Amino acid sequence: MNPTRRTGILLALVTAGVSGVSVFVNSYGVARFGDPTAYTTGKNVVAAVLLLGVVAAGSRSGARLSRPRRAGQWWGLAAVGLIGGSVPFVLFFEGLARASSAQAAFLHKSLVLWVALLAVTVLGERLQWGHWLAIGLLVVGQVGLVGGVPGGWGSAETMLLGATLLWAVEIVVAKRLLSDLSSWTLAVARMGLGSVVLLGWVAARGDLGALTSLTGEQARWLLLTGALLAAYVATWFAALARAYAVDVTAVLVLAAPLTAVLDAAAKGTAIGPQLGWLAMLVLGGALAAGLGWRGREATVAT
Repeated sequence: MNPTRRTGILLALVTAGVSGVSVFVNSYGVARFGDPTAYTTGKNVVAAVLLLGVVAAGSRSGARLSRPRRAGQWWGLAAVGLIGGSVPFVLFFEGLARASSAQAAFLHKSLVLWVALLAVTVLGERLQWGHWLAIGLLVVGQVGLVGGVPGGWGSAETMLLGATLLWAVEIVVAKRLLSDLSSWTLAVARMGLGSVVLLGWVAARGDLGALTSLTGEQARWLLLTGALLAAYVATWFAALARAYAVDVTAVLVLAAPLTAVLDAAAKGTAIGPQLGWLAMLVLGGALAAGLGWRGREATVAT
């Protein structure tokens, strides 16, 4: 049975759910580490090991790797590992350490806009007016959640935007590769190669000790967040293999309302002031999902 765009939308919804929980959990996990880059390296390594374990299970898990047949595919997988699983993480966390959380959130959440532009110009995806309306709702809703467009620009903002643009390019590269390679191949390449590069970066900074001298509590947090990351990457590439890049990226924004609800419940704070912006995000995500659900099939991978 060929994969369908509707299956991709359902998988994207699962990815959004995993992402919403993951962002919430990571906000507590990173607090247990003094170095955010070492923390993200650790959980990325856990995710890579778990993905490899699932693939090693073979027929029992349904996961399989595809062997690239052309040099361009090998280079593409290397690009996914570098511009998806390693370099942007370094840029993002280095920028996050110097910028405000509002600036970081705003720049990162502009991903859906960059992906839409690349999907039209590079992938040739045809967007309806409803897609642009959905993207508008998602962007405005996210700007509202962070309290408006943050002012000021410096090296930190440049790094944050650079990370976001690299992730947008990764999505386009991955979409091309998924026409011939399995989603598991890209997931393993992203987290495997990305983890190797991140470990090299942490070692070069002299911070490898933060990963070799973990406390029991830190190890448990890495296992939990790494497992969530593995689930995110596996479902994300599976969704991207079946639906349009714009579909899955727009639906992924639905993670933000889930994170906000979980955070408010944990802290016992009122969500009322954010309700309008959250409703805008839900409406935009629902519109994008509906357009993808009713659109023509986008079968591009096995």
